[in-house]
Amino acid sequence: MAIKLTEKQKEIKRIVYELTRAIAQHKLRPGTRLIESQLVESLSANRNHVQSALQRLALQNIVTIAPNFGAVVSTPSRRDAREIFIARQAIEPAIVALITPEKIVAWSAEILEQQRNERAVIERHDMHDIVYELDKFHLLLARIAGNSVLENILANLLARSALVMMLYRQSEVIFSHYDEHKEIVDALLKDDIERAQKLMRKHLIELQTYLDISAPLAASASNDENDSLEMNG
Repeated sequence: MAIKLTEKQKEIKRIVYELTRAIAQHKLRPGTRLIESQLVESLSANRNHVQSALQRLALQNIVTIAPNFGAVVSTPSRRDAREIFIARQAIEPAIVALITPEKIVAWSAEILEQQRNERAVIERHDMHDIVYELDKFHLLLARIAGNSVLENILANLLARSALVMMLYRQSEVIFSHYDEHKEIVDALLKDDIERAQKLMRKHLIELQTYLDISAPLAASASNDENDSLEMNG
């Protein structure tokens, strides 16, 4: 039985969603200050609700709250980035393993719409929209799998992945993962879980090749540990 949220909980959830979506769409970059008064106005929200939402995002490492400075969008280090993708390689094959051909058929309309959206943004060559739509495919798989715990974990990892993409993407390469996504869906439709998991791992590894997150030399390792402390106003 689903737990009924209070009006306050619903509002905090809405604010968290709006801020997370803005990060996913690259509208809020790492280090951006999140000034409460501006959020209250732009989101038509209560200040207490905004504060609660920021605290929740801080617990998820999406926002950093610094003493005497306030909240800023987090700036993950290269080590954070590597660990985020290691976590995704553990979580996403587990999600794939829960998807049956019957579930693919039941969600076929949503899958087709997602595929149309991916093709459309790739044709427009809009990097922000491309990254956002590609991430939505991964979230769609989590919803299809039907495990809310894994879905929530993945949603957090994807928000943090968006920050990593903004910081460490090596070039303005246009992602073209539509075919890879389609291959995963096709394997699931054929009930070939092993192939779908293999394709997902390969897909995630390829995503990392676009990023400059390789381990630093031992002499500069300490710098990597602290490179998330910089804040942009």
